[in-house]
Amino acid sequence: MTATLPSTSDEKIGVLLCGHGSRSQAAVDEFAVLAQKLPALLPSDWHVDYGYLEFANPVIRVGLDNLREAGCTRILGVPGMLFAAMHAKNDIPSVLNAYGREHGIAVDYGRDLGVDARMIRAAADRINAAMAEADATQGPVPAHETCLVVIGRGASDPDANSNVSKIARMLWEGMGFGWCETGYSGVTFPLVEPCLDHAARLGFRRYLVFPYFLFTGVLVDRIYGFTDMVAARNPQAQWVKAGYLNDHPQVLETFAERATEILVGKTDMNCGLCKYRTQVLGFEAEVGRAQESHHHHVEGQGASAPGSNVADCKLCDTFCTGVCRLDAGQDPHHHGHHHGHGHEHAHDHGHHHAHGHDHDHDHDHAHDHGHDHHHPPYPHAKHPLGPESVRKHMKTE
Repeated sequence: MTATLPSTSDEKIGVLLCGHGSRSQAAVDEFAVLAQKLPALLPSDWHVDYGYLEFANPVIRVGLDNLREAGCTRILGVPGMLFAAMHAKNDIPSVLNAYGREHGIAVDYGRDLGVDARMIRAAADRINAAMAEADATQGPVPAHETCLVVIGRGASDPDANSNVSKIARMLWEGMGFGWCETGYSGVTFPLVEPCLDHAARLGFRRYLVFPYFLFTGVLVDRIYGFTDMVAARNPQAQWVKAGYLNDHPQVLETFAERATEILVGKTDMNCGLCKYRTQVLGFEAEVGRAQESHHHHVEGQGASAPGSNVADCKLCDTFCTGVCRLDAGQDPHHHGHHHGHGHEHAHDHGHHHAHGHDHDHDHDHAHDHGHDHHHPPYPHAKHPLGPESVRKHMKTE
């Protein structure tokens, strides 16, 4: 850590790593491993726990209970996410604030991992490993004859989406690739398949597809599945699938700093392009939107949640394409939990998130939130290169 931490001798610090949660048990397990490794990078007298916003156990409130029962008098909440979008700006701080008020304990909130040199180094390591393996198994191809394709989560927050593009440019320029394209696994555009189809027309000898994701899960499976589809249609080039970030040491170091920097007040993220505070082009109607969480009806469902098993899906074959968003005219931002085939409940799951503003708005935990909660409509929901692009993969009965 570069910052000098203030004395905390009169308080007992707890750190809560706040995850989104996943229907993929493998993703939940990977997040738990990260939480187990984090204490080694923090002061030895700090307690560390974790919890999930939805689907997986333990939920965030359980992690908070564990820290409080361990005697912690101050809790540092760290969003376990890459960038700041709705979940970290609204949902997680809403839960933390409600808990702090309910139990009279100080709960401070940190910022997302963000665009950080360590995260870029971790990404480069995953890309280099994939290139080395491809050189050995498929024949060497120089970087300038390779097109890098970076795939981010995709959110209804243009600030988070633009951060994926910045990461991609840093990798492209830093590693000397011939070209780079940026795509997203859901919500926005271009989605994976149209992005890869476009890249394939550029005529490069190799395409290296890198999911800028922390953990595995439905969305990483989707990225690899569409890569295989496009590769089958374009056998003239090498198609290489890089690994996601996972528990890379540089990722762990960044998480540790996101916890310790809370004590010195360094929690601000980029507010200049936050759609909740600034009239961002195309998203002007969302300024000042209330901060509230609406995930209580899927807390703790884990791998048994609807859509956990693609084998149960009537719409997809080998991986979740995201076509369930479009089924029966479903509003892309309505909660789709009632769909047995809904691999991805239909709102933005940003693996991105956080905000360092005053989150102590007067919104309670709101367990009476119904299942008919709607997000503001994403302005480009019908873009032909967005979720609509998977409609051709809908199976007919």
